[in-house]
Amino acid sequence: MDPVIVAGAGPVGLTLSLALARHGVPSVLLDEGPGKDEQRPARTAVLRDDTAALVERLTGSPFTATGTRWTGWRSMRRKQLMQHVTFGDDNPPPLHLPQHTLTTALRDAVARERLVKVAAESRVDSIEQESAGLTVHTREPKATWWRGSYLVGCDGPRSTVRKLLDIRFPGRTAVERHAVAALRTELPWPGEALLHRMPPWRLSGSEVTGRPLADGMWRLDWLLPARGELVTPESLVARIRETLAGWSGGSTPPYELIDTGVHTVHHRLARRWRVGRAFLAGDAAHLLGALGTQGLDEGLRDADNLAWKLAHTWHHGPHEALLASYQTERRAVVAARLRAADQSLPILRGGGGLRAYVPGAARGHDALLTDGHLGRGPLGAPGAYTGSPLTPAPTDASAEVHTPPGAPVVDVRVTAEDGTFVMLRERLGLGHLVVLLVAPGTGVWERRHWVTAGIMPRLAAAVTALPHRAELLVTESYPGAAAHSVLLIRPDGHLVDSFTGVRPAELYAAAETTLGGATESEPARSSR
Repeated sequence: MDPVIVAGAGPVGLTLSLALARHGVPSVLLDEGPGKDEQRPARTAVLRDDTAALVERLTGSPFTATGTRWTGWRSMRRKQLMQHVTFGDDNPPPLHLPQHTLTTALRDAVARERLVKVAAESRVDSIEQESAGLTVHTREPKATWWRGSYLVGCDGPRSTVRKLLDIRFPGRTAVERHAVAALRTELPWPGEALLHRMPPWRLSGSEVTGRPLADGMWRLDWLLPARGELVTPESLVARIRETLAGWSGGSTPPYELIDTGVHTVHHRLARRWRVGRAFLAGDAAHLLGALGTQGLDEGLRDADNLAWKLAHTWHHGPHEALLASYQTERRAVVAARLRAADQSLPILRGGGGLRAYVPGAARGHDALLTDGHLGRGPLGAPGAYTGSPLTPAPTDASAEVHTPPGAPVVDVRVTAEDGTFVMLRERLGLGHLVVLLVAPGTGVWERRHWVTAGIMPRLAAAVTALPHRAELLVTESYPGAAAHSVLLIRPDGHLVDSFTGVRPAELYAAAETTLGGATESEPARSSR
């Protein structure tokens, strides 16, 4: 079968190609540029705990030296500390790193991957689809016809693939603008990120954010007025000096300015994310980023969601319901996040008015912004695919755990089939389902003592009989799960269902549903 063609070699396209390779699917990665990325320390990425685990799993890089995990979060208003969050095992911090560092690690992993072919200076200029596959043409200087089974446009906000597929991209322009600086200095809160609203000094405007990076660096963002204020080098230096002085007790500490920029946030959502065998992902499908939300984080989730579905279809034949679920799941989650941000913007950015005098309003606003920055609540929490056609209806055999069906599972320590202890996320994205048994006490015994005892033989037989390959793992505990609960988990780490004990029929039916049902012929595809 022909490889999957991935158009665009940014973080999302690179991640998708690596994820496909992990599932055993070859891909051709069309890179519009020469294969190198400009180093811009002021352009950074904040990854939630599970997406950080995804890229670390795909690249083999822990990012301990090049990225940083914040030790805490401070939210201030004027001179008052409104909220202080401390991170730990029960509240994992996000990962903050320069985007070029992330892209470099992904490129290095792609260079080592035999299933990924990279074509530099290759920009798509035409797409032809038919029932058995598609053909993509790239323009000069390396004009070539590429044959593929599927195409995924990860080619950014001005996506050529989206335009060739004639997909509308409605939304709002310049929702927010920020002046940005990357600098090296020492602040009174080492390792802690800071959101400061209404700072009591003149030049810093209504909001400034400081987020630590590795090697003593910080990224500072100042929210700019909606009128489109021009940011000159002199005005930015004045902002830096005043902000650092305000945070350091009145005098500006020594600092080294590394990089600057202006970051403009747009909110857009493609009407469709698929036409026939062609899909959209990342900035080609959506733009968001106001109020602390992270568009790149959502783009990586697109890649994780789509990779296993394309892989299952590539290996086992057409599954229309499975492929259709990509748009159903991912577009709904991103649309909900955009809707939450658009509804919150007038409240948080409107200023003055009756809301300013409502008791507790300021604290509620700071909490809402904190949720966006830290990946919590309606603005920031990972989306759950509750309305997905791949989520089976609950049955009498279903058991409640703290993770609802369709939501990402919690990363717990598990015992693998070879008896070793690993984290659950390390076993995701390998092209198979995961069945997790909650069995207290197994962690203190060698696997050979309990693998043939109790319900294990019957569960192992049920897993072997599933319609798709699955790995059986065992854990001492899972949040909210009773002993002998059985969890069925998708390759992208979202919970399918959980059961009380061994329920072979219900487990089989749930696995079949999450794989899109029985194999079926795909409908005829439009050509262009």
